[in-house]
Amino acid sequence: MSTTHKTTDHDCPTVLVFVYGTLTDPDRVETLLGDGPGEYAFRGDAVLEGLHRVDGRYPTLVPGECVEGRVLEVDDRTLERLDRYEGVDYGLYTRVSVPDTEQRPVQVYVGDPVRLGVEADVGWPDAPSFRQSVRAALERADVVLRYPE
Repeated sequence: MSTTHKTTDHDCPTVLVFVYGTLTDPDRVETLLGDGPGEYAFRGDAVLEGLHRVDGRYPTLVPGECVEGRVLEVDDRTLERLDRYEGVDYGLYTRVSVPDTEQRPVQVYVGDPVRLGVEADVGWPDAPSFRQSVRAALERADVVLRYPE
């Protein structure tokens, strides 16, 4: 079931984004995105298999298990706003693509556990950058977004 808070213009390209933290709250999303350029709509609940949530200053994902969340459908302008909110330009989070069960790409934000103060050993492989580490892990893992029936 989808909940539309600001309708997407289906003539514009849209992107699916899996959210698992504060952005699962429609009021929070409306506060963040409702008064600016771009469009979005909630498209329903989902489960991301192969990554699970851990909490530091902000939630992030690490390899293994699964996490429940929601899917937003956004246009390119809204995706840029989400990137700014998640601190992508500052390396706080990185945005990566994972497939859903229909092999459509879904964007997911993964936060750098060191920068977020995550205490646990999170299991990302060593790489020159956090973004490369996440990408390397995703290439080896069976990560997929599933929609509840």
